Amino acid sequence: MAKESEGKGESKKDDSTEHEVRIYSLATTVNECIIFLEEVHGNRLLPIWIGLNEGQAIAIRFSGIVLPRPLTHDLLLSAVKMLGWNVDKVVVNDLKENTFYARIYLKRNGQETVIDSRPSDAIAVAVRAGCTIFVEEKVFQRCKVLSKPISENEVKKFKDELKNLRPEDIFKDLKNKESKDPKDPKEKGKSSKESEQEGEEDDE
Repeated sequence: MAKESEGKGESKKDDSTEHEVRIYSLATTVNECIIFLEEVHGNRLLPIWIGLNEGQAIAIRFSGIVLPRPLTHDLLLSAVKMLGWNVDKVVVNDLKENTFYARIYLKRNGQETVIDSRPSDAIAVAVRAGCTIFVEEKVFQRCKVLSKPISENEVKKFKDELKNLRPEDIFKDLKNKESKDPKDPKEKGKSSKESEQEGEEDDE
């Protein structure tokens, strides 16, 4: 296979290809959280900025803590199940104007329906439903690729870098790409920080 690609370059991956991911870590700053999704069959990390409440909702369930009363995402999942649907998977499917988008896929008796969602809500539902999380290839392509640290020194360096990590450090060349093909004029002129906060605004 290596010989076949020699001199021709690697074939471009399909933008819609879904890569299975899992939660690598949650980092908390003063007023927000960063959730890192790691590629299961690869070495890429995807950081997504979310609100503190959403980060807490994910962390509580991810750590195995069971609360006496249901939170918003517990209630949502219970309602979905009572209506006869099951959560099949969630997919982080796009990145526009520095805002991540996701979809929740539901199935019932051979039927499938898709719900638009913020990644934070989709992931909070996924950890409760025990379903698989995916990220489309185009989302990785639009972000600066972070590699999973392997050695202890790499882990320490990675944690130190998280302290100063900003959204604008991740969205590589996205602003330039979108300026050539503007699709949402009302979002133009906003900083990546402002756009991301709007996309992940607290609702709990």
